[in-house]
Formats: sequence, structure tokens, C-alpha cells
Amino acid sequence: MMKLIIDTDPGIDDAMAIFYAAAAPEISLLGLTTIFGNVTTEIATRNALRLLEAADLQVPVAEGARVPLSLPPFKPSAQVHGAQGFGDIPAAEPKGAPLAEEAADFLIRMAREHKGELVLCPIGPLTNIALAIQRDPEFVKNLKRIVIMGGSLEEGGNITPHAEANIYHDPDAADVVFGSGAELVMVGLDVTHQILCTKADFTAIAAQSPELGGMLQSMSEFYLRFYETVGKFDGCSLHDPAAVIACSHPQLFQVKKLPIRVSCSGETSGETLMAEKGSRGDTSVCLGVDAKAVKTLFLERLALLP
Repeated sequence: MMKLIIDTDPGIDDAMAIFYAAAAPEISLLGLTTIFGNVTTEIATRNALRLLEAADLQVPVAEGARVPLSLPPFKPSAQVHGAQGFGDIPAAEPKGAPLAEEAADFLIRMAREHKGELVLCPIGPLTNIALAIQRDPEFVKNLKRIVIMGGSLEEGGNITPHAEANIYHDPDAADVVFGSGAELVMVGLDVTHQILCTKADFTAIAAQSPELGGMLQSMSEFYLRFYETVGKFDGCSLHDPAAVIACSHPQLFQVKKLPIRVSCSGETSGETLMAEKGSRGDTSVCLGVDAKAVKTLFLERLALLP
């Protein structure tokens, strides 16, 4: 069974990814770490605890950085995910609380305790991961791999013409991670834009899984409306779930090994670019995907939920 930690800014597609991980029999979810992006870090922590309680998962949550490494903070993406992160679902306080330990230190400890076995899947900005790399020279060696939802090589951006949102919200942190020498997989817009979940799919999820699937369906109404405002009427992209699926089913993705660097300033800030060969370790960049198989797996796993 694969040992997984998800670094997350929940977020509607984060909720989809976390519920997928909860349902997947091949995944042992060891924790969630939280980060700003779709919402503030504080709201991300509350939402992570809410999702785990809804899924009846006894999993620790460690709260992460509240601001990027060097850039000033960004406003959360309320137009995409709603002010509280879950579309039209109102805020609710969880029963549990996060660990006293901050996210970067929790990640360092867990990587050490599960040396060579832990897969880390960041589905928000990469600040916590960069901090862990900066604090512990052994961190990336202790991990099995890092599977990043973010970036794009050929598809362009989704927050600017150049940049994908997770990388854009802390490009300096992203460049630290891509230059770290870790075993890296980049699941970016090149593949996630090919995997779409429609209104009918969410209706089917809710029919199979009335409780948690129903929660996702309620969230999806806001999310799908946002996609329609930007001219996409055929559904929402499975960004974060695709990254979690790539952790356990890498055979569904076609990759090209390339060194990646990140533009950290100017109008191209947040753009993921091919670096000079030999200047840093290669990243396995996902450029092709069996979109039908990924979506089928996502729907089948969610049907296992209550």
C-alpha cells in the first residue's frame, strides 16, 4: 500500500482529491498539510479537518506557511472556489484541531520515519515543500517521490497566459522544489485539461455516494458555474484528483524527463520552462494521459464512499 501525504489548499478539486484518496484501497493517507492558494492557510486547515471528519478518517493535519517565500501574499481564488473554499456550502467548524507541529517540520519527520516509502503530493503552492527542503538536507533523499499538481510545458497558463495557478502563487518555492534533486513528477495543465468531469458525472457520484458524493455535487455547482464564466461549458478539469491518481497509477500517464526551472519575476512569473540540460535533475513531466481511464478510476473509487 502506498504511503501518501497530500499538501493542500481545499478548494473544491482538493476535496475531490482527498475523498478519492480516502476511497482508494491502494492508498494509506498518513496526513494532510495545509497551504494558502484557493483559500487562506487558516481556512485551508479548517477545511482539511472538515473533509477528514466527513470521510471519518483519523488523519493528522499540520498547518503550513501563510505567505509565499518572498512574494507578498495573494488574495485567495474566491471566484473559483467560493469565499469559504467549498462553493456555496457555508463555513462550519470542525471538531478536531491541527497538530502543534508546523507543516514543514511534520513533512521532515514523516519522511524520516517512512524513509524511502513516502509519496508527497502537493496540490497547492509549493511553499511548505520548499521550506522542508531548506530546513533538512536529507528531506528529498528520504522521500520516495514528489508528485506535483502544477505547471504546464505546452498548454500555457490558467491564471496568466504563462502561469498555472499553484506555481504562480509561489514561483520561488516552486523553483526550489524543481531544483532540489528530488524524484519529481509534474502533473500539469498539459494533462489535467484533458480530463473533464461534467454535471452529469457529479449527479452520478451523488447517486452512488449520497453523503460524500452529495457533498461534492453541492460544491460542484459553484465550480461548474465558474468554468462557464470563462467559456468552458463541457465540465471542470480534474486537476488535483489527477495528481493523486498519478501517485498510484503512473502507467496512465506518458512522461518526458526534462529539467524544469520557474520564472520568478516579470510578466512570465510562475511559468514552468525547460532548463538547460544538466543544470539540475530531471522532472518526469506528464505530457500525455489516458483521460478515460483516469476519469473512470476516479468515478469508480468515489462510488465506494458512503
